[in-house]
Amino acid sequence: MRPALVVPVALFAVVAVALAVGLGLKPREIPSALIGQPVPAFALDPVENFGPGLSNEDLRGQVTIVNVFASWCVPCRAEHQLWVDVAKTGLPIFGLNYKDTPANASAWLAQLGNPYQRTGADRQGRVGIDFGVYGVPETFVIDHNGIIQLKFIGPVDRVALETQILPKVRALQALVQPAPAR
Repeated sequence: MRPALVVPVALFAVVAVALAVGLGLKPREIPSALIGQPVPAFALDPVENFGPGLSNEDLRGQVTIVNVFASWCVPCRAEHQLWVDVAKTGLPIFGLNYKDTPANASAWLAQLGNPYQRTGADRQGRVGIDFGVYGVPETFVIDHNGIIQLKFIGPVDRVALETQILPKVRALQALVQPAPAR
């Protein structure tokens, strides 16, 4: 092969491999640098009329789910009824309202139902940035020590709930259950 052809062929091969690898990635499985790290320190006022507010201290002592949502987010609306149903089981779910207006967030929860034990209004998105949020919805599973154990990107459907989120919650809950008495 002529030297003048080697460079373009090699360059094409490198680009083709990079594209093939990129197309094989699953965007919902982007690893988070915060997995295994404590929840960032924060304290937020509640969504208007849906208090109390939310802080990192509220995410300690039990296994919890934090759902990042916004009234302007169409996929958030698609997953919301699922969270309403899960909340009826008693599983603690907290809502982080991301870059929303108080009136819109409040109206959204009033209309669709409030599955959250506590809400935090992250109007400027600073807490979301600290969590590594780059889009909504996103969902986090936090262990009883306030450590992020799972990040799920995108809307949660029944399959994702049953195969990824709830199994992680149950496994973490089992770790903090006292041993049976003998």
